Amino acid sequence: MGFLNEGINEVIATTGGNAAPMGIICRNGTLSMVLFRGSHTEANIRTNGWVVANLTHDPVVWVRTAFDDLPLDAFTPLEAGGRRVERLKECEAWAAFAATVEHETAETAFVTLSPLGEGVVGQVLRAHNRGFAGIVEAAVHGTRYVLSRDPALKALIDHHLAIVRKCGGPREREAAAVLEEYIR
Repeated sequence: MGFLNEGINEVIATTGGNAAPMGIICRNGTLSMVLFRGSHTEANIRTNGWVVANLTHDPVVWVRTAFDDLPLDAFTPLEAGGRRVERLKECEAWAAFAATVEHETAETAFVTLSPLGEGVVGQVLRAHNRGFAGIVEAAVHGTRYVLSRDPALKALIDHHLAIVRKCGGPREREAAAVLEEYIR
């Protein structure tokens, strides 16, 4: 798809009333995801067979979707490839995929993706912000930290939040404060 690059692309995945940060793996022209079994995302993909990758530069949305559910009015329906799917109302771009669980382990499900459609919602171009990147990293570590309370993860979170405070703008600093509340 147009805006996904080789490697792991960090997006907010929507799967029917659910949104969560996810990595879409793009390797040698194939697209896939690895999901934790028992998550809302995994259950919705098994039930509905689709996922939408949302691009957003709102760091607060990244933190909230990592730890909590968004209200239903945060989503908007659309049709892609003959399917009714939904994207984040406030995303900058989206790509919809048919999603099929190919194999699984006791803890994860490997999902292959086939493009259904994509769109650009806004024409705003933004430079990469290290504060935003720090929020993405801190949120990933934070989701694991709340389960394990591993001090090494807390140290990584603190490191990334220090970068957020140094390099981010007001919205990134707000996201850092929200993240700190979730991990308390």
